[in-house]
Amino acid sequence: MTTPLPERAGRRCHNVLNPLHSTHYFSPDLGRELADIGIEDSNGAYFAVRAAAMGPVGPGTVTATFYNFRHELVARHVPEVWKKASPETVLAARARAVDATWRRLLGEDVLASKEVAEAAELALRAAEACTRTARPLYAAHADLPVPDAPHLALWHGATLLREHRGDGHLAALLDAELDPVEALVSHTATGKGMAPKWALGTRGWSRAHWDAAVERLRERGLLDAEGELTEAGVALRQEIESRTDRLDRAPYEHLGAAGVERLTELARGILMRALAAGAFPEGMTGKG
Repeated sequence: MTTPLPERAGRRCHNVLNPLHSTHYFSPDLGRELADIGIEDSNGAYFAVRAAAMGPVGPGTVTATFYNFRHELVARHVPEVWKKASPETVLAARARAVDATWRRLLGEDVLASKEVAEAAELALRAAEACTRTARPLYAAHADLPVPDAPHLALWHGATLLREHRGDGHLAALLDAELDPVEALVSHTATGKGMAPKWALGTRGWSRAHWDAAVERLRERGLLDAEGELTEAGVALRQEIESRTDRLDRAPYEHLGAAGVERLTELARGILMRALAAGAFPEGMTGKG
């Protein structure tokens, strides 16, 4: 008899796999690899490495699939990045950056461990049940080959699961009628999202855009005068996550309760090692 998947088990697994995927975005190795192929701006590098799986797409596609970036910022770099390096060249540079980042953060002993190999096998097994329909970022990455090295295979599996959930999350945000800035503001107000200074520094929005979104959320009764989520705001953010869970349940149901628990345990251990090695900048998350 199959053991039912515990409530929010998939979300808990995602919450440790997603930062493993994201380590390279904050790594000097990525900047170095992208600079070597002619892409020196940090925003251009981010748009290039995350969009490259979709091919030489234009700014509209990137804005649509990334959701919370200002289109004017995207258009400043896309499609210009493809004149500097092809998507295939960018993907190869990204793979080198991930490899170098994980070796530096985790050490050769961890990368060669049976735990990393097991986590890779579990993540890829879960991803077998992901679906391409209406999930453009997942679908593009699903067409890429699985790397041979276990740690890169784990990163690839984490990427598939991250983008699959992310594509579904955008549908939930649209259904909640939160525009890109409102989504950032309300997520920050939970205390779990990117801090406002990081959002403003990387997403292309001005303080005026941010303040206008705050006012719109207040008018909807989702934020109070101090910028905290109201009871209705908390309920809406919880419903968004619940809808995202429902849209993302297939890979974790496919893996099964025991497999999800084991993958979460393994990924958490690997993530703790990466965090201890300084994988992310201080002050990146929270309300500050």
